[in-house]
Amino acid sequence: MSERLEDIAVAMVANGRGLLAADESTATIKKRFDGIGLESTETSRRDYREMLVRADEAMRKYISGVILYEETLFQKAADGTPLVDVIRAAGSIPGIKVDAGAKPMTNFPAETITEGLDGLAQRLAKYHEAGARFAKWRGVIAISDTLPSQGAIRANAHALARYAALCQDAGIVPIVEPEVLMDGAPGDHSIDRSEAVTEWTLRLTFEALAEMRVKLEGMILKPSMVIDGKKARKASVAEVAERTIKVLRRTVPSAVPGIAFLSGGQTTEEATAHLSAINATHDLPWKLTFSYGRALQQEALSAWNGKAENVAAGQRAFSHRAEMCSLAAKGSWKKDLEKAA
Repeated sequence: MSERLEDIAVAMVANGRGLLAADESTATIKKRFDGIGLESTETSRRDYREMLVRADEAMRKYISGVILYEETLFQKAADGTPLVDVIRAAGSIPGIKVDAGAKPMTNFPAETITEGLDGLAQRLAKYHEAGARFAKWRGVIAISDTLPSQGAIRANAHALARYAALCQDAGIVPIVEPEVLMDGAPGDHSIDRSEAVTEWTLRLTFEALAEMRVKLEGMILKPSMVIDGKKARKASVAEVAERTIKVLRRTVPSAVPGIAFLSGGQTTEEATAHLSAINATHDLPWKLTFSYGRALQQEALSAWNGKAENVAAGQRAFSHRAEMCSLAAKGSWKKDLEKAA
């Protein structure tokens, strides 16, 4: 495969394919494993992620890239094959989460700044050598009647842009993820508020990217959809699609090759339905696809249940969900298709 950033970015959003976010931190995956009564160990985490990346149908047909946690990037499968090689053999691209998480922001109550820029250039060189060809950094934007502040948006936008510039210098495509929280406190904001904050956030993010001279053709945007808060869900699928597209048209340059949405607390069906509606109703300058974690994995995790004899069942569940997301990325998912499957 070409090593040009532009070519890698285009391959990441190839028609009908999207990204598997398997980059849960050790603390987050422990919570997921607690739900099925499985102890989180290096081996159990490896076994789970190996099950996903060895799901041949999903990986070859529907998954363009896999965002990995640092532990997984360097892990080997049970048979000794590096997991990065398993991913590449399936025609998918290995990626890596590189931020150090959102931390409380001094002087900005209830807001956060994502850390991890110190030493990032050196880490990126190590990740590139290990096979990673794209990376992810998540900025977290709290939303309420009074939040966010311009200071918090600007600080996170600047960090995203610095990260993106460092990635491109290392030959790695940056996924730029400014997430406006759907399910943060209090989570009762209207879709009007979500639209205004998302537009504001994306404007400042692209200003920062321009200031840092980031090559737009060699990056992917990973935004949240314009959706009302988890405790205030009233907007229809069509309204979410319409408002999301309106904001993207206003803020995202056409030079960006693709947009891979995060699911951000939506249910599996919501995330699929919204993506399909967005793609079905608009002719857009970018490829629009998925970069889902829970929305791709939850059914597979339940089917697997931590047992070796359930690996095939877990892979079937993952492949089914990946196929539904693929249909959504083409604008052709329908609820009746879901039920028929």
